[in-house]
Amino acid sequence: MNNGILIQTAHASAPEAQDEFLRWVRHSPWADWLVGSAKSDPGCHQTHYQLSSEGRALLMPGENTLNIRHGIHLKGADPEQALMDEILLGLLSSPYPQIFPSHEELLSHIRVRKFIAQAAQSTSLKFDTRAVDRPMSHWSYDETLGFTLKPSRSLIEALRLATQPAFSGSEYAFSCYRASEYVILLGIAQEAQISNPLLFENLHHQWQIKAIASGAFHDTFLVEHGSLDDPIPMLHYIPGDRVWFRNPDPRSSNVSGYEGSWVIYMGAGLFSNFWDCASPFSLDKKCVEVFHWRDGAYLDDAGVWCMDEEKVAKHVAQSLADPHQLQSILLDMKKYREPSGVYQQGGCIDATRESPRLLRPGTCDIVLRDI
Repeated sequence: MNNGILIQTAHASAPEAQDEFLRWVRHSPWADWLVGSAKSDPGCHQTHYQLSSEGRALLMPGENTLNIRHGIHLKGADPEQALMDEILLGLLSSPYPQIFPSHEELLSHIRVRKFIAQAAQSTSLKFDTRAVDRPMSHWSYDETLGFTLKPSRSLIEALRLATQPAFSGSEYAFSCYRASEYVILLGIAQEAQISNPLLFENLHHQWQIKAIASGAFHDTFLVEHGSLDDPIPMLHYIPGDRVWFRNPDPRSSNVSGYEGSWVIYMGAGLFSNFWDCASPFSLDKKCVEVFHWRDGAYLDDAGVWCMDEEKVAKHVAQSLADPHQLQSILLDMKKYREPSGVYQQGGCIDATRESPRLLRPGTCDIVLRDI
């Protein structure tokens, strides 16, 4: 049981949630490839689900999940249902065990990934690592507390206003790391509103007191799988994953904000573009963009490293149009990244994936620091 989904409880799951899950699978176009087993010991009940070897070979050959949506089994399906099916297929083919304490928690996890992927699809911002910029109708700023929620304001509405121009009519300034946090928090808040009202209420209280950000955000809301010693397969992504692309060039990584790029995998082979949601990245295009940061880096008159984005875009367009140049770049970039501080022969692909913690009442492991 070292891959796929493992429901591990002190007793059998509530039949309603298990029945809902099994009805979904049995009506799916890939139902024949689901392999399930159950095992009961004193004090422990386990249900294991995974894709058969035939299903894995057909849907994701070579551990490549990027083309699942384009396969005949999901092609033409309702976009939201196709996204949820893609998430479940990613979990069923996971190279490490996706462990949940109940079928209810599994269903919540699938939904929160869906919400995160959908939020990423609508997020479009201005890139600025230093600006203090949010819709002040909903947010207050303090250098110590960060951006906090104003009284009587909805956290979901505030997050949408800050990140989605279709909702607010404006684009606000973010770093890619902070943008990923807002997108993830929005997805968690949406699922908490459905399945854990106390967590939903506490998220509001937390953000009225103090923002959780950076390393504290990671520790509070996310679980990280994989390592440089035991990496996730390079082409295995599940919608809702937070992913880092490392800049392997020591010179251009001196530019603030260009040490790497944090994105959300949105499904259908696409990664978020927080600066232009209408132009999401394929894996190849993201690798090429990060590669050409080296061509846009320069020192200004004050001796500060800066980035010429127009120059980067020009180089990216040229490389994408030249098959030989493109192949050469991808050979360099489609390798696992090296450890921090090492710049020798590594690529831009991270060894890990980050995804949300448990959310359901009784099993939620999100601990808010100021509540």
